[in-house]
Amino acid sequence: MTNQKDLPLLILIDGHSLAFRAYYAFLNSRRGLLKTSTGIPTSICFGFLNSLMQVIKVEKPKYVAIAFDSKEKTFRHKFDVSYKAGRPETPENFIVDIKNLQKVLEILNLFTITMPGYEADDILGTLATEASNKGYRVKILSGDKDTFQLISDEQNISVLYLGRSGVNSSSEKGYTEIISKTVIERLGIASFQVVDYKALCGDKSDNIPGVKGIGEKTAVKLLTEYKTIESIYENIEHIKGANQKKLKEGKSEAEHSRYLAKIITNCPLVFNIDEFKLVGFDQATAQNIFEKLELKKFRENINQLQKNLGGEIPHQSLQKVEEAINEQQTNKNNKEICIKPLIINDILQLDKLINILTEYQDINYPIAWDTETTGLNPQTAKLVGISCCWGEEVNNIAYIPIEHKEGEQLSKEKVLEKLRPILENKCYPKVFQNAKFDRLVLLNQGIQLNGVVFDTMLASYVINPDKSHKLSSLCKQYLTNISSQDYLELKINKQQTIADLDITQVANYCGMDAYSTFLLVKPLKKRLAEIPILEKLFLEVEQSLEKVLSKMENQGILIDIEYLNNLSEQNKVNLLCLEEKIYEEAKEKFNLESPKQLSKILFENLQLSTKKSKKITTGYSTNHAILEKLKGDHPIIDYLLKYRTLSKLQSTYIDNLPTLVSNQTHRIHTSFNQSVTSTGRLSSSKPNLQNIPIRTELSRKIRKAFISPKKWLLVSADYSQIELRILAHLSQEPLLVKAYCDCQDIHTLSAQLLFDKEEITIEERNLGKTINFGVIYGMGSQRFAREAGVTPTKGKDFIKKYHQRYKKVFQFLENLKIEAITKGYVTTILGRRRYFNFYSDSLRNLYGCNPDEINLDELKYSYSDSQLLRSAANAPIQGSSADIIKVAMIKIEKLLRNYQAKLLLQVHDELVFEIPLEELEELQSEIKQIMENSVKLTIPLLVEINSGINWMEAK
Repeated sequence: MTNQKDLPLLILIDGHSLAFRAYYAFLNSRRGLLKTSTGIPTSICFGFLNSLMQVIKVEKPKYVAIAFDSKEKTFRHKFDVSYKAGRPETPENFIVDIKNLQKVLEILNLFTITMPGYEADDILGTLATEASNKGYRVKILSGDKDTFQLISDEQNISVLYLGRSGVNSSSEKGYTEIISKTVIERLGIASFQVVDYKALCGDKSDNIPGVKGIGEKTAVKLLTEYKTIESIYENIEHIKGANQKKLKEGKSEAEHSRYLAKIITNCPLVFNIDEFKLVGFDQATAQNIFEKLELKKFRENINQLQKNLGGEIPHQSLQKVEEAINEQQTNKNNKEICIKPLIINDILQLDKLINILTEYQDINYPIAWDTETTGLNPQTAKLVGISCCWGEEVNNIAYIPIEHKEGEQLSKEKVLEKLRPILENKCYPKVFQNAKFDRLVLLNQGIQLNGVVFDTMLASYVINPDKSHKLSSLCKQYLTNISSQDYLELKINKQQTIADLDITQVANYCGMDAYSTFLLVKPLKKRLAEIPILEKLFLEVEQSLEKVLSKMENQGILIDIEYLNNLSEQNKVNLLCLEEKIYEEAKEKFNLESPKQLSKILFENLQLSTKKSKKITTGYSTNHAILEKLKGDHPIIDYLLKYRTLSKLQSTYIDNLPTLVSNQTHRIHTSFNQSVTSTGRLSSSKPNLQNIPIRTELSRKIRKAFISPKKWLLVSADYSQIELRILAHLSQEPLLVKAYCDCQDIHTLSAQLLFDKEEITIEERNLGKTINFGVIYGMGSQRFAREAGVTPTKGKDFIKKYHQRYKKVFQFLENLKIEAITKGYVTTILGRRRYFNFYSDSLRNLYGCNPDEINLDELKYSYSDSQLLRSAANAPIQGSSADIIKVAMIKIEKLLRNYQAKLLLQVHDELVFEIPLEELEELQSEIKQIMENSVKLTIPLLVEINSGINWMEAK
């Protein structure tokens, strides 16, 4: 008798199932969707390949085939037009990603198959059955339980089930093999009963109705007793109560659902299993596609990949051919430059190093520096070591260990004493990757860093804000044979820090960072010099701002912890009251944090319209945007929105802020992120002070917790309507320009134009305000109607009138969209660029064309591209706002050098200061003057400035 394991193994892949799981695993992760430095989406390519290679590595098949759904409607759609109806439209970036995946699979010689009129499941069923009949073991890789009906121990067919966690599963293999016994354990029925099970209780994800009123438990109970659906109806008179009536009334639905749920195992496919054999691939071609898609993991492990896919690893003589094609990537270990850092662990070596460093005073050849610390919080992290690089030779690098747990090293005090004259002297030019962090680390060691003439991270950000600015990414983009090691590659466990590592290992890691930073200066300077306006932006704004932000972070802001603790108790009472009101409206208690349970309450129990939601795996979405659409449909919605707002403020700020107060300074030290946003705006983290709302009563109370020291005040200086003023300046809309120059109320003016009358009520002015700010962000008539509380018809009329009144505004916004299409980018007042990579060929093909020949109304493009075009119209406005406030911050910092006052926070268009009473009157006037004149526009900028003992009073 033949042993099953002796039979050849065929792995069949449910292509779309695996692709969707890869896509949504990254979409729902903290990291988000993957894309290359040029904007190509790669989540599916990476996740799919990662999962597939893991399966091949573990299972070691000789044959593999991958089935995909075809674009055409299947026989099921023809039988029932509502089949799979209600599923969300496939995202545009998914389509781009899966096309690239199919190219990769082709290059790897992995057999893929589709068939018009049939689903991938039908192809899998047919291939599995045919292969089993020909003596193959078959394992189907899928995350879809529908495939469980194909499982048969007798036929040697099993399913490698990915489950919800998919490739990110915590299990060692990332999947579970399902055999006949496992189906019974999981579903309570045998594999041959899966189709009947779906016929009875339906499948919401595929819009298969089933028998109305028959749920999963009842279906299992019926099949346990009667085995098949035919037997159930043969014994229908023996089934008592309501279930008998439901089954009788739903017999046609059961038959209908059974037809939809059954996987076909006899598709008219013509194939030869030998085509599925793993035969390896051409490595040079694969290296090229991996390089283009920046799939580093597969590029670096290409030999192992070749081996797993049945190929032979090329001999050295054959690799020479590949090297000629792609010299940089092949034979990587031999090609990469290995540095030879000098480890400084005695005083004589340190003195020699100092002598070398003092020779370098040419601003064109700054010395690169890098610090290693025990953490990412410069306030609390310990300084473990310092590296520097002064030349292109691999031995022009030194590492000075200071606080490693083991190994010979000098004392921190002695090292800093020797380095201080260089680090604090601006005559010795320096370059850093993210200078702000190193500046703060050194500041907390008593070193006032000076002479920073270049920051590679900021240079990269100015060149293209949407690319990765990590050192490893910059090396890949600008350097040859240099690879900066990622921190995660050090494999430091949770109980350790870098101080636990061997000095030599850290010397190579930190030394390579300094060496890479040194080498990056030349290509980055060259790139900036090619676009002089960006070079000016980098030198005069971004690099100057870094020092300002460092001071702000180091200063921090005082928090009233006792006040927040009391506020927390008050808010908990309010949350409990809201919970009771929600339960009362729902007529039952449920878990408010469970989207699945809330979905059931809203769309099943309360019968709210599902048309305003979208179908997801747990039912219908109940996110904030959906609840906003449901406002007014039921009293529970208002309670839910308020509950979520209060709950988020409670967890994010009220309870969290006290935990972030420094034990040393008793202040909160937020981190300002200078190279994160696409528009040039600053963001902040730990805590994110940019997201504290101001409209609600509770959010204003939270601002009250930010306080000034005794005999000082907090001062808030806020640009008034800066984005609308920028829009007026850029568009040169006569009505807006005149209104601002005449100091008119722009919201009243818009309301007057919309309502065709002079006397305007408060409510009408609010409508004008909503539409004024909404137009900047591309607000459509439906959203305007929803936010303004008017009917969709009125909303449409208002938008139409607004277009007619402010023609130049909308022409300007249309021109920005066309500029993004034809040039690939748009610019701000100071020349900051934001680049756009569109998905639709209709837009891609217009790159470089004459903008005067383009009519946007005649173009067809995807929803994703419509979102990008909306961003293109908004980016110059938001970005110019960022430019203006950054220039103001730089000028104000220079002013404050002669005062005790400190700049503490930047939140959107607002600056927050801490000013002693004796300086208040003078500085308020000076700050207002600088902010209103930081960048000259054709219309005046206006700054509103207020003070108080806390931020709420100052605002």
